[in-house]
Amino acid sequence: MIIMPEDKLARALGSNVRREIIRFLVKNDNISVHGVASILNLSEPSASKHLKKLYDLGILKSKDEGRERFYFLKIPRMKQLIREYDKIVKKSKIVNLNKVINR
Repeated sequence: MIIMPEDKLARALGSNVRREIIRFLVKNDNISVHGVASILNLSEPSASKHLKKLYDLGILKSKDEGRERFYFLKIPRMKQLIREYDKIVKKSKIVNLNKVINR
């Protein structure tokens, strides 16, 4: 099965945890499994699973430093993609809220 770039992004953004990891990496250079676990209050196995998913989708690259592996964004312009995604989600939430209010 061929995974198209838009499918990769949709799969990556399909999880709140992965969105938060990407948002963190948009603002910072890199993060380790331990860093994700600490920041997002996850177990290290759960943090590792999410980082691996992003890595397998080709969104992250990794670099081993000593006993830790650090992950960083591979896709250029991710900052712009996340901003646009957030705008769409925010607009969608407003539209859905208006539908509920106007029932």
